[in-house]
Amino acid sequence: MEIKVHKENGFEYVEEGEGEVLLLLHGLFGALSNWQHVLDKFAGKYKVVIPLMPIFTMPLIKLGVKGLSDFIYSFVKYKGYDKVTLLGNSLGGHVGLVFATTHPEKVKAMMLTGSSGLYENAFGGSYPKRGDREYIRKKVEVTFYDPATASEELVDEVLAITSDRNMVLRILTMAKSAIRHNMRNEIPTIKVPVCLIWGKQDIITPPHVAEEFHELLPNNELHWIDKCGHAAMMEQPHEFNELLDDFLARVLPA
Repeated sequence: MEIKVHKENGFEYVEEGEGEVLLLLHGLFGALSNWQHVLDKFAGKYKVVIPLMPIFTMPLIKLGVKGLSDFIYSFVKYKGYDKVTLLGNSLGGHVGLVFATTHPEKVKAMMLTGSSGLYENAFGGSYPKRGDREYIRKKVEVTFYDPATASEELVDEVLAITSDRNMVLRILTMAKSAIRHNMRNEIPTIKVPVCLIWGKQDIITPPHVAEEFHELLPNNELHWIDKCGHAAMMEQPHEFNELLDDFLARVLPA
């Protein structure tokens, strides 16, 4: 399915299908296309919505996981969604967790994959050097179990971001915000069903992070995908979608 981006009232987003709202939240270096396989699979069953988070356009003073959560709340209110099921990868999972703790009345269920909020090893422990393509390639490859998943297009996208001084400042601001906003104390207050889908070879949010989420969330299930890194919905889309489909069938009405 081709991604059609709507632009209105300061929001940019994808919205396909009808029914229960699945709200998909991308990561720090993520893009709408990261959720392509989920969009293709579920737009025939649900209303699949992917807002573009304003990491590179939001006023710097508001930029952070809380600021992005506030933005998502404004978007949900603008669209008139009653309750949503949040799906978050990496930073998107962190934003979803903040949203779920501050606006629990708006959340029906959640899915987290490679989520920050407890711990993350951003970019494999070091920050990308501006303009160094091969360095960027190696760091993008760290995201995946199979380095071949790091396409030239994906490397180009990250290179463009890290070559812009203003964007680099924003990435550093977001990374610091995510580290400061540890959610260990708030996570146990999330009572909705949560599905954790984790790559066994994720080195950015390693398996022990998934285990800690599993211990802290009152109502959750944990699934592992082998030969898979930090972005399971991109690297192992078939297995990811099967696990997600089963979870959604159980927690959302037909």
